[in-house]
Amino acid sequence: MEKVFVRYTKRIKSWHLWIYNNEISSDIKNIQKGSLVKVYDFQSKKFIGTGYANPESTISIRLMSYKEEEIDKGFFKKRILEALNYREKFLGLNNFYRLVYSESDFLPGLIVDRYEKVMVIQILTAGMENFKEIIVELIDELFNPEIIILRNDTQSRVKEGLLIEKRIVKGEMKNLPFIYEDGIKFIFDPLNGQKTGFFLDQRENRNFLKQYISYGEGLDMFCYLGAWSLHIAKKGVKVKGIDSSDTAINLAKENAKINNLNDYCTFIKADAFDYLKWEIKRNNSYDFIVLDPPAFVKNVREKRDAFQGYLNLNIMAIKLIKRGGILATSSCSQHVSENEFLEIIKEACLKSRRKGIIVYKGTQAKDHPILVNMPETHYLKCFIIKIF
Repeated sequence: MEKVFVRYTKRIKSWHLWIYNNEISSDIKNIQKGSLVKVYDFQSKKFIGTGYANPESTISIRLMSYKEEEIDKGFFKKRILEALNYREKFLGLNNFYRLVYSESDFLPGLIVDRYEKVMVIQILTAGMENFKEIIVELIDELFNPEIIILRNDTQSRVKEGLLIEKRIVKGEMKNLPFIYEDGIKFIFDPLNGQKTGFFLDQRENRNFLKQYISYGEGLDMFCYLGAWSLHIAKKGVKVKGIDSSDTAINLAKENAKINNLNDYCTFIKADAFDYLKWEIKRNNSYDFIVLDPPAFVKNVREKRDAFQGYLNLNIMAIKLIKRGGILATSSCSQHVSENEFLEIIKEACLKSRRKGIIVYKGTQAKDHPILVNMPETHYLKCFIIKIF
């Protein structure tokens, strides 16, 4: 394992797991992408930690341990069991949840989602790619799922110089699997759907909103499989779900059907921005609107355009909400901070000549833990606002 010397910056001292290329004192250009390295302070020569390197990436080293230990099958087994213990002991989760959340579980570059007997693995980095076979083997040994899927189709892999792949490595998916969330059955597609098939991270925010909404009619924008819609519809409240994906809309309709909620749910294929503009022109109004868009900001360079996108979206939604109605608005863009998102909502209220009261402030579900010393692990912001 090669030694790498770095400038021991304040950020690294505060247990941040990333080391950037401008913090490295050693010449690492000849280190093979994804290789394990031992990291030392350039001045004191003191050991800092063990991780893996990618000289082609801005984040040149990702730390996995602060000990001088072997990164092998035993190491991964220990980390995965620690992650499992946290979810089961402190969250009481035992059916479907995010089992491994990358840096927050000290396994940077690895995502594992558990959907009862279906396990979905995402490997995001070159360093983690080198352990792919061990990871699959361990997931099989520890959980014995019927199906294991590799969803290695994220853009982060392209940046790491890795191939895109989507495949089933164990079992056969003859029919789409399903899960139950608080009594509602959802069919989903873990091989071809968004993320790993279902939006686990909004679980707690959906739970609050469905308790808060008890009447009227609303919109669920970027509805995907209809998770927000169906929870609200189960209370006898009418919801229209809007999404631009034919596949998503068809699955949402199927989910409404199997839960006997067709009388309360309508799902429409349309662009969210165009649909909101059309509703404003028609002078329609709603008691509540859910905005759960995909990440508008993929990198820092896109922030200005993304801010405008969030602003326009929230302005249109606020214009459509009746006085005393509810806006549930989210951002899953890591590069947009909670304060920045709140400023966008504030400006949207001002431009719409409306006032708002925050009745709930949420984040990603607790199976997506936020590492205190790594603000990058905090990506989801959700505000539920009463509009006047």
